Formats: sequence, structure tokens, C-alpha cells
Amino acid sequence: MMVKGIQIQICGLVSQRWIQKPRTFSSFSFSPIPHPNPYSKLLPTKTIVRRVRFAPFHASSTPLPSAGNVRHIKFCQWCGGSTKHDIPEGEEKLRAICTVCGKIAYQNPKMIVGCLVEHDNKVLLCKRNIQPSHGLWTLPAGYLEIGESAVDGAIRETREEANADVEVISPFAQLDIPLIGQIYLIFLARLKKPHFSPGPESSACQLFPLDDIPFDSLSFSSMVVTLSLYVEDIKTGKLKFHYGTINKRPGTSPSDIRAYTLDHHMQS
Repeated sequence: MMVKGIQIQICGLVSQRWIQKPRTFSSFSFSPIPHPNPYSKLLPTKTIVRRVRFAPFHASSTPLPSAGNVRHIKFCQWCGGSTKHDIPEGEEKLRAICTVCGKIAYQNPKMIVGCLVEHDNKVLLCKRNIQPSHGLWTLPAGYLEIGESAVDGAIRETREEANADVEVISPFAQLDIPLIGQIYLIFLARLKKPHFSPGPESSACQLFPLDDIPFDSLSFSSMVVTLSLYVEDIKTGKLKFHYGTINKRPGTSPSDIRAYTLDHHMQS
């Protein structure tokens, strides 16, 4: 597989408002909220501006194996020359280096963007009509395209998968999954009009009350974590912004919704 040497940086969403506030925390196993999920009250859908405080964390000194394998890159994507696999001067990781033009192929994570759509105290889910996780429920989400912002991509994916036009309210969660090389950025959104229907990649779309969210039939661990955090926020009466690392258990399927831990969880 040819891998483009493109690095994407996401910044400026709320970073200018972050204030570091030291506190201690530890990694923990994250389990889906048992069904049903009673909650005390629902929040109004108006946007709330607030100052964000995050606790610092330190990355593990032993990173988990990632989805990228530089040895799979045999040929240069720019000139077609054969590659050698070596550690370039000044770097620490093995790279694929073209033996003809000298360019280095960098492997970068894929970004998935989507919307957690609120309407009438319910959330909009789509049943997947494609693999992986065919027939399971998911938030409308997909890969960010070159040339679009994360918000634009999330709105587009919601329109493609649920034929729904939405207004983004605020970012809700960023979830990194190092093992499979993915970063999820999920936004809170609301329907502009109460109309939706399955797109080509969905076999059904449905609004679920929080008590009826099908946690045992969700498509990916990222969906379990996102919806569990959302239900917990609703129960406490305050929506937050969440960051966390989903560490998948090596050797398990990427769509296994139980074999993971949520580490470095921070919230505003």
C-alpha cells in the first residue's frame, strides 16, 4: 500500500482556552454503562461557553505496536524507485527511504470525524450497511478528507450516512487509538430539521432515548466510549469535553468493543 507523506495537525479548536491545572490521575479500565442507563435530567441544547481545565499526563515509555508497518512500503510513491528501510540521521524510528530520490515516506494516523446528534432528548444512530461491523450501530462518522475542516467533515459524514443536515454545537471527544492508527474527533450537533433517513452506507437510522442505546450492538469501542461518556455527562447535568487514549488489546479485532482500556482520560 502506498502511504502519502502528509502530516495533519489539528489545533485551535479549544487550545487557546485551555488552562493547565495539576492533579493526579491513573489509567483505568473502561466498561460500557450497563443497560438501562437511568439519568437525572437532560441539558438544554444551547451552546455554553466555558473555560477548559485539563490535567497533564505523561505518555508511557513503552508504546504499543501500531498499525503502521514501514517494511510494507517497497516502492517510492513519488518516483517509483525501490526503498530501503533505515533510521534516518537525526530520527529514532525506522523509515522507508527511496534509494533513487532519497525521499522518506512517513506513516501518519487516519482521522475519523463524526457527530453525536441530539434531538428531543435522544441521540441519532445509524446501522452500518458495510464492513467492518456490518449490522451494528454507530454514530455517523467517517474519514476526514484532504481540504476540509474537521467540522465540515463531520457534517458531511452525517449527511452521507443519515441524510441529515446538522448544526455543530461544540467538540465533545477526541479519542486516540494508537494500535490501529486512528484518531476520532466527535462533535455535539443538533438537527436543523427533524428529517433523516439511511444513506448508502446505512441500513437504518434511528433516534434512541438514552435508556435504549444498544450498547451491546455498537460497532466500535470508540462508539462505546463516546456514548458512555455522554450518558455520564447527562446524568451529572454537565456536558464536558473529553480526551482519552483507547488502548486496544494486541491481537484482537479492531471492531472488538470490549478488549480495550481507556487511558489518560481528561475532561474539561
